[in-house]
Amino acid sequence: MKEYAIVVAGGSGARMQNETPKQFLPLAGKPVLLHTIDAFVTYSSDITIILVLPSIEILRWEEICNAFNVSTPIILAEGGATRFQSVKNGLYKIDDDESLVAIHDGVRPLIQPEIIDASFRLASIHGCAVACTRLKESLRIVDKDHTKTTDRTKYRSIQTPQTFQTKLIKAAYRKFNDAQGFTDDASVSEKNGQMISLFEGSYENIKITTPVDLQFAEAIIENRKKR
Repeated sequence: MKEYAIVVAGGSGARMQNETPKQFLPLAGKPVLLHTIDAFVTYSSDITIILVLPSIEILRWEEICNAFNVSTPIILAEGGATRFQSVKNGLYKIDDDESLVAIHDGVRPLIQPEIIDASFRLASIHGCAVACTRLKESLRIVDKDHTKTTDRTKYRSIQTPQTFQTKLIKAAYRKFNDAQGFTDDASVSEKNGQMISLFEGSYENIKITTPVDLQFAEAIIENRKKR
């Protein structure tokens, strides 16, 4: 099956305390978003990448491509007002329903090629494959003025990529809208009756959301160089 990757990069810099949207902030010498795209290209030079950006950021992206000599063919899709709409716009760019598509956060730049590979292999078998990690800290349920402990082994922290057989995820996005408050693509697919298959992701696959995340990412990149 042909493989696609929808990289969703519609965030702002609000929680980063920076006017520059977080996907464009520098990380180890180049923008966060370029690290993300490079990871998918490293996985496979044959993958088709669809980059979803706010319309006002397309010019900035073109300037980055020129500055860093980006030669990888990339299909651009205009982002929507919500993540749901942005992913839906990205899915519209795929004509081949007999394919696989990985949907990934543009601000998860440390995704490893082996995780991407596992997501495609498992999605081809199960219909979908969603990266996750086990929780390391204790959890408590908060109910008004009371709290109680809960078994953390019953929970998983969900990451991206979330990879699907294209015809299944497109059908789910056609059926629903973002009024339901979906938080990720697995939630949309599950609402349409899809059994969600999880697989082990990586603790290094962090999402760049706050300034400290950039510090962690820099440290991980340095550690990888040493390894």
